[in-house]
Amino acid sequence: MTGVTEARAARPETEPGLVHQGLVYGSDEEFLAATVPFCLDGLDREDAVLAVTTDANIDLLRQALGDAAGRVEFVRAQEWYQAPGRTLGAYHRYVDRRTATGRHRRVRVIGEPVWHGRDALETAEWTRYESVINIAFADCPAWIVCPYDTRTLPEQVVADARRTHPELVAGPAAHASDHYAAPNRAWERRLTPAPADGEEARMSFGSDLSKVRVFVAEAAAARGMAPAGVQRLVFAANEVATNAVQHGGGGGQVAVWRSGRRIVCDVTDSGRAAAPSWYLGYLPPDPRQERGHGLWAVRQLCDLVEIDARPDGTTVRLHLNLT
Repeated sequence: MTGVTEARAARPETEPGLVHQGLVYGSDEEFLAATVPFCLDGLDREDAVLAVTTDANIDLLRQALGDAAGRVEFVRAQEWYQAPGRTLGAYHRYVDRRTATGRHRRVRVIGEPVWHGRDALETAEWTRYESVINIAFADCPAWIVCPYDTRTLPEQVVADARRTHPELVAGPAAHASDHYAAPNRAWERRLTPAPADGEEARMSFGSDLSKVRVFVAEAAAARGMAPAGVQRLVFAANEVATNAVQHGGGGGQVAVWRSGRRIVCDVTDSGRAAAPSWYLGYLPPDPRQERGHGLWAVRQLCDLVEIDARPDGTTVRLHLNLT
């Protein structure tokens, strides 16, 4: 056992902050060599252990853990990794529930994101999700290992795993990632093109946000969105428009259109306030902070959210899937 691994084993007793590691593996044996000791050591230390991974890997883990598997919570990755904001919220709730009573001082998570079937926008946002974990959970008593299967994943996804995880795991040992990029301005990017299928609806708005709500509801419904989705989009757009009125010059523009399997809604303010961080809304809101409460809710409601801050105003782009 290396010195790095020994330090990690002692850490749950002394330093309950975040450990975020990537597990790049190319065989079932490599997957188990890292995840089985991780689970067993956590159970020995009375940590809560959650495994969110593929059906095949759940079966492998259950068999390898034997009776100990009954003390591990298993969740199918397809059910857990549906939208970046909601997944972060689910992890925060899991950590809070498991540590609130004092029975578990720390949680351990095997979290294998779903990459298959994602388009370019989804892949980019899920990659930034992996990056934002490093600040969203910085003070949380969580040890997260994220597996990446080189047999099935694109090379770029695997390369990005080395950029989003401060440490990489090989078997029971861990080492610092030479390619790690902290979640700072390097992760900012412009809006991804979202070509319109049909006509785009657009309007300007001021302080009367009831007009925004009616406009978004009618435009989304006319483009095929079901009532439940319309309600989510209206609430999200209203929150962003409220920010525009209060912090972005008193008004702005809202646009709604259909792009493939999504309804897209842009809310652009007209102000020159300080540019928001690209990860605004990913961090659980602190009651003492001035901004960020509304965007946390927005990220829970929407499937994807993009923020593009420019000198002449900020655009928040909301994406909701039609199905």
